Amino acid sequence: MENFVVSARKYRPVGFEEVVGQEHITTTLQNAIDNNQLAQALLFCGPRGVGKTTCARIVARMINDQEIDNPLMGNDTFNIYELDAASNNSVDDIRNLIDQVRYPPQQGKFKVYIIDEVHMLSNQAFNAFLKTLEEPPSYAIFILATTEKHKVIPTILSRCQIFDFNRIEVSDISGQLQSIADKEGIETEDEALHLIAQKADGAMRDALSLFDLIVTFSHGKKVSYQTTIDNLHILDYDYYFRMTDYLFTEDTANVLLTFDDILKKGFDGHNFIVGLASHFRDLMVSKDTATIGLLEVSDSIKARYKEQSDKVPLSFMLTALNIASSCDINYKSSKNQRLHVELALVKMAHLQSAISLTQVSTNGDSSKKKS
Repeated sequence: MENFVVSARKYRPVGFEEVVGQEHITTTLQNAIDNNQLAQALLFCGPRGVGKTTCARIVARMINDQEIDNPLMGNDTFNIYELDAASNNSVDDIRNLIDQVRYPPQQGKFKVYIIDEVHMLSNQAFNAFLKTLEEPPSYAIFILATTEKHKVIPTILSRCQIFDFNRIEVSDISGQLQSIADKEGIETEDEALHLIAQKADGAMRDALSLFDLIVTFSHGKKVSYQTTIDNLHILDYDYYFRMTDYLFTEDTANVLLTFDDILKKGFDGHNFIVGLASHFRDLMVSKDTATIGLLEVSDSIKARYKEQSDKVPLSFMLTALNIASSCDINYKSSKNQRLHVELALVKMAHLQSAISLTQVSTNGDSSKKKS
């Protein structure tokens, strides 16, 4: 049996053109290299799985004119040194690194030191690193990577050129997943890829791990919407659309039965009410064609949002969203959490009657004043 290689490693970018969603970073680095204006100390910061270490390796290879076609080849070269600051965070570890910096490269032009999770260094280690970072030898390049820039001391930040990596957009992640699926001969559904991209929360590495999981779970190399929601234990959009219809038509019985069905499937009441609030938000966004682009869903789901938003008035959405938010805030302090959610749902189910009574009362008062 052949060794399985996860997609995050197999399809790791080997050039800037392959990096997804970080054009502002890759363009700047490419120009700096082309114009021989690359700083000797760089700090890459941003969320997990967005390409910080990958870009650091690409920079290290480019400035030494080293090209690879296969990302699995690694960085077996005398010019690139990678240090994990999470497990090598002492003064002695940094002193060992400084001792290595004193020797020029045996081959190539530069020695590149990639220090991952640099915020994990102790204050003593940071202080030992300051002088070398500020005045490194001409052949040394330091690339520091961190997910928590605020934990890096200001004296280190002031010595580095800082690059802020963004969370990757859902559309970019789903597009990359589609590209990988095409290469692997995997049949996919757009809704499934968008769901994986949303669950990844802006991290390409997380998205690729989830993608591998769904492919393994599925039969016959197919990533479908149904297998995705089953495997990731995500509540189907259909539940929220049906619940909104029942709430708007004051069908209290089906509201409670649907919520009971959701609980029987193992979903948490808190997650459901948070998801329902997000659904109302997405309905409000769908009211205007100018803002419907803010929805990070597939085109078919976007069409369903538009259809339902045309039927439900904005006053209902706003009041229901307010009730859902209040339920979310007080959920954990409630003694009977199921009843707490059910009460919120019953309130929503009678919003139309309450709004009608308010309108009748207002019209009656106006008539009396006129007479």
